[in-house]
Amino acid sequence: MSLIKNITNDLRNFDWNDLQDVETIGIWPAPVKVIITLIIIVSCLAGGYFFHIQNLQTELQEVAGEEGSLRIEFEQKAFLAANLEEYRAQTVQMEESFTELLRQLPSFTEVPGLIEDVTQTGEGSGLEFDDLVLPEEEIQEFYIEIPMNLDVVGDFHDFGTFVSGVASLDRIVTLHDFSITARTDSFLDMSIVARTYRYKDVDEVVQ
Repeated sequence: MSLIKNITNDLRNFDWNDLQDVETIGIWPAPVKVIITLIIIVSCLAGGYFFHIQNLQTELQEVAGEEGSLRIEFEQKAFLAANLEEYRAQTVQMEESFTELLRQLPSFTEVPGLIEDVTQTGEGSGLEFDDLVLPEEEIQEFYIEIPMNLDVVGDFHDFGTFVSGVASLDRIVTLHDFSITARTDSFLDMSIVARTYRYKDVDEVVQ
C-alpha cells in the first residue's frame, strides 16, 4: 500500500509543465518516466501498425488474389497439357478438312469450265436456259465469290433434278434467291442465283 501511496504522491506532486523541458527528465519521478515510456511504446506500436502492418496486409491480400488467378491459369494449362495429343490430332484433322475445301474451290482458269458444268447440268436436267448473266465478282477477305444469274424454263421435276446435280458437282456451287413464276403452258419460269467461289491468286492476295 505504501508503494501505491508513494506513486500517487509522486504523480500528484509532479509539475506536468516540466514535460516541456526534456532536459529535466533526470529528476522526473519514476512513475512519470514509466508512463512516458509506455506512451512512447504504444505510439510506436500504433504507428508501426498503421504505417507498416496495414501495408503488409494490403500486399498480402493482393498476393492472395494473384495466387488465385495463377492457380486457375495453372489448372487451365494443366488441362491443356493433359489433352495436348488430342488437340494435335484435331488440328491435323482440321487442316486436312481445310485442304479438302480448298481443293473444291476453282482457280481463275477453272471458272469457265465450272460455268459450263453448271450449264450442262441444267440442260441435262431438262431445263431450257433463257439467260445466263455473270455480274462482277465479289471480293471477300480470303476468297472471291462468282455469282451467276440464271433464268431457266422447266417443271418442278426438272428443277429438282438440277439442284441435285449441282450439289453433286466436284466444285462448291450454292443456289440462292429462287423465284418461280407460272407460265400459260405447263412450264415455269425460274430465276436462280448460283454462286461459286474461287481462291485468290498470289497477285490478288498481295493486292
